[in-house]
Amino acid sequence: MGDEHREGWPLIRVAELEIDPAHLEAYEGLLAEEIEASLAHEPGVLMLYALSVKDDPTQIRIIEMYADRAAYEEHLNAPHFLRYKSMSAPMVRSLRLLETNPIALRAKPDRLREWP
Repeated sequence: MGDEHREGWPLIRVAELEIDPAHLEAYEGLLAEEIEASLAHEPGVLMLYALSVKDDPTQIRIIEMYADRAAYEEHLNAPHFLRYKSMSAPMVRSLRLLETNPIALRAKPDRLREWP
């Protein structure tokens, strides 16, 4: 399947970021705000999970799930995302975006919830 998006599947990306330690707390707050706004205002944003690597909290991973490529493109142009990108730019030391191809996506809906 190469680089082509699998028809009928959501678009899933993984962002790998390194954050300047001096800005880590501010970055985490900004990221949390952006995630909340994206889920509240963009129907095509299905899931956003932000995590830090256990032994190095400056290493952030964001798992992003969109209904389709159009929803992803809409997200990139959303005012709250553009604000996040501009405000976080000086905080981010590096960013790598990984395109993925879903293999199997399953969840226990009765066990999923929002955590603080």
